[in-house]
Amino acid sequence: MAKLKLSIATTDYDHFRDFRLGTVQAEGIEPTWSMLGHHEIFARFTFHREWDVAELSFAKFLAQVTRKDSDIIGLPVICSRLFRFSSFYVNKNSKIKTAKDLKGKTIGSPEWAHTAAVYMRGWLKDEHGIKLQDVHWYQAGANEAGRIEKVELNIPKGVKLTRVADKSLSQMLASGEIDCALIARPPDCFRQGYKDVVRLFPEFWEMEEKYYARTKVWPIMHIIAVQRRVLDENPWVARNLYNAFLDSKRRSVERLSDPAVSRYPVAWLPTYTRKMTEMFGGDPFPFGVEENRPTLEQFLRYTYEQGIAQRHVKPENIFPKGIMTSVRV
Repeated sequence: MAKLKLSIATTDYDHFRDFRLGTVQAEGIEPTWSMLGHHEIFARFTFHREWDVAELSFAKFLAQVTRKDSDIIGLPVICSRLFRFSSFYVNKNSKIKTAKDLKGKTIGSPEWAHTAAVYMRGWLKDEHGIKLQDVHWYQAGANEAGRIEKVELNIPKGVKLTRVADKSLSQMLASGEIDCALIARPPDCFRQGYKDVVRLFPEFWEMEEKYYARTKVWPIMHIIAVQRRVLDENPWVARNLYNAFLDSKRRSVERLSDPAVSRYPVAWLPTYTRKMTEMFGGDPFPFGVEENRPTLEQFLRYTYEQGIAQRHVKPENIFPKGIMTSVRV
């Protein structure tokens, strides 16, 4: 029987590479892979559904999957995940020394449905009592003017959000027009050594290790989305894709642990990988629902509270029924 042809779009992740190159195969599926930058994938999939399967920002995914009669569903396959205490950049002239100092300040992010910012806005509320209404929020491109919101929002009542079309967050932070920026990647003003722009939490690594030990939340940035019509016609596709992604990831992690085959020329990388494997309970980059339940439940709540998700749903509602059916031999 002929294999089902599916188009897939992701960034060039090492943990997907064996699947993309055909070393690992999804049973019954012939993929055509587009390897693009994630911002391009997000925009083209969100606006035009150009692929059957695509990497998607977790926040933008939840804005769409929680719509009534949504046309997409997720796979519990994590493309990208990062802790985000390193993502607070402040202008020193604003005299911000602690998280609590952000109350009453101006904070920018590239989009409201910017996954890194969603986590940190939720953290500010949960752990420091800073509500969304306690900050004047700004939205603008990180380093380029003109970035737009890609999904519909229901901004909570009383939240002040100003969109700026002709300046970047980097420009506004350097000039002091905003006090802080929540950005997934370091803004240009920070990378270029602008003296007044610093990380609020230079000790972020230690903070993040302690946060994970206490909460078991390992923030998910991007996941895999699938057009529902694909699974309506071929329900078997979900698990077969998941199996291939999982095997590809397993092989990638094994390479990181083996100095003889690791593709990255970095000293002590296998030792570090073993340390991370121990810290994360045997899998430093887990896929699946139960393996990620604390993270999933927290983010589903955050996106609903922040007016991004249309409904407050459970993790089981955003993935195909039975995707994690146990198989033992």
